[in-house]
Amino acid sequence: MTEEAPILVSACLLGINCRFDGRNCFDERVARLVSRFVMIPVCPEQLGGLGTPREPMKIVRGTGSDVLNGKARVVNESGIDVTEKMLKGAEETLKIAKLFGAKRAVFKARSPSCGCGEIRDAASPERLIRGDGVTTALLKKNGIVVITEEEIGRFTNAV
Repeated sequence: MTEEAPILVSACLLGINCRFDGRNCFDERVARLVSRFVMIPVCPEQLGGLGTPREPMKIVRGTGSDVLNGKARVVNESGIDVTEKMLKGAEETLKIAKLFGAKRAVFKARSPSCGCGEIRDAASPERLIRGDGVTTALLKKNGIVVITEEEIGRFTNAV
């Protein structure tokens, strides 16, 4: 293990059952990083007070950056606005990053909270749009480098 700053990681990628459907999306590539780096598992949605399982959510009229700027909202499948909980989860995740000095994160691709570079389109969930999830947008705004599990090769080559 190195003396480098710890890395935030979406808890679901390490096998923790915190996804909206009560399951995980364990990723062997991410799990292998645990032997090389200090990894701090986080689930921004749980940190914001959303339970597990929970209804799927989507960002309406924008991206995570738009949610941070008050121009978009996050709603669940029933149409209930969960924006405040998503913002709280993002803020709590940022607090954890600052507390432990984390400068990097490996997050779940296409998630409304953790997505990086592309997220699901609210109007057509099969379609992707450019942009970040709410937590990723806040972390990037605060200088934290965020990638997805799909970019893990690029990340490990950069450290």
